[in-house]
Amino acid sequence: MLLAIDAGNTNIVFAVHDGAAIRAEWRAVTKTSRTADEYAILLKQLLDIEGLGFSDIDAAIIATVVPAALFDLRQLCRRFMHCEPLVIGEPNVDLGIEVHIDRPEAVGADRLVNAVAAHAAYKGPLIVVDFGTATTFDVVSEKGDYEGGVIAPGANLSAEALHQGAAMLPRVAIQRTQSVIGKDTIPAMQSGLYWGYVGLIEGIVSRVKEEYGKPMSVVGTGGLASLFYKQMNIIDHLDPDLTIRGLIQIYARNTGAKPAANG
Repeated sequence: MLLAIDAGNTNIVFAVHDGAAIRAEWRAVTKTSRTADEYAILLKQLLDIEGLGFSDIDAAIIATVVPAALFDLRQLCRRFMHCEPLVIGEPNVDLGIEVHIDRPEAVGADRLVNAVAAHAAYKGPLIVVDFGTATTFDVVSEKGDYEGGVIAPGANLSAEALHQGAAMLPRVAIQRTQSVIGKDTIPAMQSGLYWGYVGLIEGIVSRVKEEYGKPMSVVGTGGLASLFYKQMNIIDHLDPDLTIRGLIQIYARNTGAKPAANG
């Protein structure tokens, strides 16, 4: 079985693919101080829940935008699964797409993986909106090539900045408000964060489409995608497993076959 690891700035996702389908998927908080042994303790408990063990895993692939986490994630695969993981961004890993920007090596691994998965699942030119620590907008051509994008602060990051930067403003959760006009501080902040992000997303998508000059479909993914999806008619597809699916597809491309089911 294949262990796919997507390590973001806020969360890390582990998924097990048995050769036919995603068998299990878990999300944990990203901690750069976590060692390979600590990852192993966490993952062993999660595998136990599904009746699996380290011996069931014989391959791994990693995408991370947190360089400090890579060493221990690689050690996790080597020591406990006895396999050498593929790592997105390393020269030996073929994504199957071209990257048409000034410095291809600077693109986040998750954004390239999303481009691969989105092109495989949806037709035509695409905008992939990933609602993570940052809110990213990535343009994928009709051929599947990565054409560039936009990076904005994520909603939770903005909420924390508002709390940290203004002495009288509390920390609030991101949620939809029934009205735009808030009658107290907390609902006013929640309204600004939620409806402000709706406006940001709609505005950037509209401008990207105008600049690109062709009809484009929009794919939403990432931790907060479902919170905003129903309030916008610009997102054509909600796809929470996009990054993990992209990792599985890239593994298959680089090994010549999908990882075989084990037992």
